[in-house]
Amino acid sequence: MASIDIVFPDGSVKQFPAPVTGAALIPHFNATKYPIIALRVNNELFSLTRNIDVRARVEPVTIGTTDASSVCRRTLCIVLAAAARELYPNLRLLVGHSLGYGYYYTLESGGTNITIDLKALESKMREMIEADIPVHTKYVSYEEALELFADTNQPDTLRLLNQTSKPKILINTVGTYSDLYFQPLLDRTGALGVFELRPYGEGFLLRFPPTAHPDRLTEFEDIPQLFSIYSESKKWGKLVGVSSVGQLNELVAKRKAKEYIEISETLQNKKIAEIADKIASRPKVKVVLIAGPSSSGKTTTSKKLSMQLRVLGYEPIVISLDDYYRGKDGTPIDDDGKPDYECLEALDVPYLNEILVSLFNGDEVELPSFDFKTGSRKQTGRKLKLNERSIIVMEGIHGLNDKLTPLVGGEYKFKIYLSALTQLNLDDHNRIPTSDNRLLRRIVRDAQFRGKGAAGTIAMWASVQRGERLHIFPFQDKADAMFNSALDYELSVLKIYAEPLLRAVKPTEPEYSEASRLLVFLNNFMPISSAYVPGQSIIREFIGDSDFKY
Repeated sequence: MASIDIVFPDGSVKQFPAPVTGAALIPHFNATKYPIIALRVNNELFSLTRNIDVRARVEPVTIGTTDASSVCRRTLCIVLAAAARELYPNLRLLVGHSLGYGYYYTLESGGTNITIDLKALESKMREMIEADIPVHTKYVSYEEALELFADTNQPDTLRLLNQTSKPKILINTVGTYSDLYFQPLLDRTGALGVFELRPYGEGFLLRFPPTAHPDRLTEFEDIPQLFSIYSESKKWGKLVGVSSVGQLNELVAKRKAKEYIEISETLQNKKIAEIADKIASRPKVKVVLIAGPSSSGKTTTSKKLSMQLRVLGYEPIVISLDDYYRGKDGTPIDDDGKPDYECLEALDVPYLNEILVSLFNGDEVELPSFDFKTGSRKQTGRKLKLNERSIIVMEGIHGLNDKLTPLVGGEYKFKIYLSALTQLNLDDHNRIPTSDNRLLRRIVRDAQFRGKGAAGTIAMWASVQRGERLHIFPFQDKADAMFNSALDYELSVLKIYAEPLLRAVKPTEPEYSEASRLLVFLNNFMPISSAYVPGQSIIREFIGDSDFKY
């Protein structure tokens, strides 16, 4: 019998018969604080049931890590789908967007009024978890997959299958319920922990713990304005018939992508114009503050908003918050001993406010510039004085935090939150995380304009997200307006740029797991040529050839 070497984290090498499952390796790991629920095998995420048949370096994935949270949440979603199918076999469960630590769901009946008993649904889920049902992953023939998902009323899954020619399809099965395989799941339902179903809107939330505290739910914090933006996007997607990747692919196959792009861009421009109108309705506003997470398109949005403000008779003046960094000698140090450029204290807030107050008082001021090569601020000789039609536009991660502009009264400020909130789903039960959309934007932009490979971008993404959780997301509900910068066609365009960058990440690199996951994700999209993307599109900020100068 053939054998393979398995290299454990402590450097020990042990031989096992080939193939061997991850579950069989668990007794050979050193003790861990939390249970092992998956493995990294040669830097790729594996479920415990997947076979390992080559020499491999293995690492445990335990509760309390980002990988573990993803595995548990995906498994929780399939348990919900299985429970819903058992209790409501004639209804269609549809996953929506994320809201806090939870996903929004609806159960659609096709027009008939049916009362959903959430307590019964949650009870059924807990029953399945307590039964510790095995989660099976297996291949079925293409024809069998078509029959399976037709019989279970999953039309968006069928649309995805229509765009593939693979002779066999990988599926997950929990009890009698099956779904398409996208990423690893738990090997058994019994490993799932805390969750709840909570009524919300026209549906409900499936809530789960944050990664840092896997044993408890956080207090629910509602953000109605954000939910409204999501819901509006979803309704628009249904209106134009593109609310899933399969429907987008059908448009591409029918050579209708160009028309859809034009409609999408027109809608987005309309939304920016509506925000400009809101600003104009408040004549005391002197400064527009734009904030959002990384790669949400803040720079292009500020430029497009400035154009709309000009239409209304304003004279927008863009001031970059980057020019108000304190510099290397005044920047706080983070927990890792490195300069923390993302905290508010990295900015010279008193100096910024002095400039703003002087401008609002009618004084002429000289604007500074920050030299990132020397790590210091310098004067530019650029003088500025506002007139009655002037309005300042500033974009940066702290824009929604009133501590950035404590000397500017609330009546003089208009705050905008934006992010790429895609409304597309992969299929009925599998959503597209907005962070994936932004990460792919960032990977493409970093390669196009910063000479950074995909591995480098992926390596720093966790730090970027940590900064967003600390400095941006807590202030979302302080915004006067929210703007969705996602364009539902964009992943088909980014695919062409991102795939070769992701393939350059090798299995010997820690970032390989994330790169391979994104490649599998992009494989669901048919490509769209960037030739169809308008010169003033937000997507041009990431792929290049924009009409704007950055």
